[in-house]
Amino acid sequence: METYKTILTKLDIRRFSSKKIPGELILKILEAARSTGTAFNAQNWRLVLVQETSRLMQLAKDSTRGQWVEDASLAIIVLTDPGEPDNGLDGGRAVQNMQLTAWSFAVGSGLFTILNEDAMRRDFKIPKKMHIAAVVVFGYPERKISGEKKNRKPLSEIVHLDEYGRGFDSKSLS
Repeated sequence: METYKTILTKLDIRRFSSKKIPGELILKILEAARSTGTAFNAQNWRLVLVQETSRLMQLAKDSTRGQWVEDASLAIIVLTDPGEPDNGLDGGRAVQNMQLTAWSFAVGSGLFTILNEDAMRRDFKIPKKMHIAAVVVFGYPERKISGEKKNRKPLSEIVHLDEYGRGFDSKSLS
């Protein structure tokens, strides 16, 4: 799928089929994270790949709202080093690269950041020095979803021209 179309159609998915993601596609998703740019090329993120059903169930228990995780094919816990500049942004960029790559191959994803941190650190042996940026969950959607009808505000509501509060009109673009 073309990059722009991938971005425009990507939706978060919370219901997955039982179909497993093939290994070569998992590698592409991981490579998409590894290829992400970072501040000062710090490459400060670390990824915990979770595939076993029992571990996905544990991940769901460690989430405050992630019970839907149990049906996924896999999850990736994204960790960043809070001592590095822009670590939050770098983690977010890695998440987006993984999600867009997956979507371009018809694999859905969703993420969560609300979790029982102590339990997750214990259950997945996450060091205290690392920040849990997000958990991204992947799987084939339970039903066909196009993503063609996203509910988004118009550009005129979110873009300001040259200064905040000054209206934007796409017709004014040169």
